Amino acid sequence: MPSWISMLKSPLKFGFSAALVTALLSLPMPNYFKSEARILPVDTKGPGSSMSGMAATAAVMGVNVPGAGGEGADANFVDILNSRWLRERLLMTEFQFRVKKWRFGQEQVVKKTLYSYLGVSNMDRALVRLDSMIFVARDAKSKVLFITAESVSPGLSQMIVQRCIRLLEEFVEKKGQTRGGAKAVFAEARYKEAREKMAQAEETFLAFLENNRNYQTSANPAIRVHGARLEAEVKLCQQITTTIAVNREQALMEEKNDIPILNVLDEGNLPFEKSRPMRSVFVLLAFIAFLGGRLAWLHRDWIRARVQEPGTTENRT
Repeated sequence: MPSWISMLKSPLKFGFSAALVTALLSLPMPNYFKSEARILPVDTKGPGSSMSGMAATAAVMGVNVPGAGGEGADANFVDILNSRWLRERLLMTEFQFRVKKWRFGQEQVVKKTLYSYLGVSNMDRALVRLDSMIFVARDAKSKVLFITAESVSPGLSQMIVQRCIRLLEEFVEKKGQTRGGAKAVFAEARYKEAREKMAQAEETFLAFLENNRNYQTSANPAIRVHGARLEAEVKLCQQITTTIAVNREQALMEEKNDIPILNVLDEGNLPFEKSRPMRSVFVLLAFIAFLGGRLAWLHRDWIRARVQEPGTTENRT
């Protein structure tokens, strides 16, 4: 038997033994599955929506469109998705999914809220556990938003991602309607006030005309000036009321129309391949580590001599 084979015999035994033990220890570890959703930069229902949509598509493909920079309506979506408001509603959502109780067990159907599934004692601990399951990020260049969920059930990971998108849509729609509704209420009140002022001006002018029908040709200068002033007041009130009416209609349109649309590129896939643990990598690292460690131990005198050799030579010099 060659000498190098006999030299490797013992280290190989250590390496294979370590690899076998690592493989056995990693078997009970549960498999985790990752689902990911991608959302393009948000457009609003306005005249510039087509241009911003073109810029978003080009950015995903790595093309920079001039004038397309700057933060859009989705700049704070990462904060919304990480907010306690959204996370608590996600935790109280009931999901139905399949999961294995142990490594080689049969799948069982589970129907419960995410809060109940995590098995924690209070909401604060549930939020901490949820942070390790959900990851939200936004690409600085393409502005694409990534929502990733990882759990022991492929179906649960997918449903968590999709529920995050629904909750984000709910928040954006509610915020847009609240802002537009406030504008519409203010415009309605201002329009009512302008109509009342116009009615008062018309009544005053009408009362003046009952006694001064031909005020423009009156011999009294004071009557002519007073009549012209009342007529100008009526025209001004009419112009103001018309302008406010136009703004009121615009505010009512914005209430329905000025709501950002989520451009969901990927709604979240149903994963079939596990994302972790990487058992083969663990086994390989254990084999290499113990093989190298055993070799180093068997040849420790030779290694020690090599390490001390430069110092010895320096002392002799």
